[in-house]
Amino acid sequence: MFPVAQHQEEPEDRTAPVTPRVRPGSLLVAATDLTEPTFRRSVVYIVEHTASGSFGVVLNRISNTSVDAMLPRWTRLSAAPKALFVGGPVHRSSALCLGTVRVGATVDGVPGIRRVDGRVVMIDLDSDPAVIARHVEAVRIFAGYAGWSAGQLDRELRNDDWMVVSALPYDIFAPAHLDLWARVLRRQPLPLALLATHPIEIERN
Repeated sequence: MFPVAQHQEEPEDRTAPVTPRVRPGSLLVAATDLTEPTFRRSVVYIVEHTASGSFGVVLNRISNTSVDAMLPRWTRLSAAPKALFVGGPVHRSSALCLGTVRVGATVDGVPGIRRVDGRVVMIDLDSDPAVIARHVEAVRIFAGYAGWSAGQLDRELRNDDWMVVSALPYDIFAPAHLDLWARVLRRQPLPLALLATHPIEIERN
C-alpha cells in the first residue's frame, strides 16, 4: 500500500502562491463563468506549455473504470481511489500517468520517469511498476488529456476563462469526494479565496 495522506512534506508542499504565467506545474482553475460541462469547476494540471501549444490533465473528474480493469500492473502503486480519472476530452482511449517523487530521491536519468515540476513527474506506463516504485510514492492515471493549440490557451486566459495558480504536489492525488476546485481557491490570497464559496449549482446564486 502507498498511503498518500502520511507522505513527508517539503516546504513547497505547504504553500502555493499565485503565479501570473502558465508553466508546467501551474493549475488552471475554471472561472465561475466557465459553464461548459467538460471544464465547469475543473482544475487542470499543466504538464507542458510551449509556443506550439499546451496540454494538461483535469484532476477532478473520476471515471467508473478501475485501474485494475485496464492496467492491472499499476494497481498497487496507484493512489486511492484506484480508478482512472478523465484527464480531458482529447484521446480518451490513451492513458497518461503522473506521480510524485519520494522525498530526497533523484530521478534524473531514470528510464520511464520525466520530471514535470518539482516532485511531480510523468511516467511511461510501459515501464516496470516495481522499478518505478523505488523512486515514486504513488501515481494517478488519466484517460485522455486537455490540449490547446498554439495561442488558444492565451486567448482563453485573456477571456478570463481560467485562473492561474501554483500546484501543490498532492493536488494530483486529491480524493474523488473532495471539492478540489474550492480547496485550491481557498488557499489563495484574497480576493481569489472568496470564490471558493461560489455555489456548485449556479441557480442557488
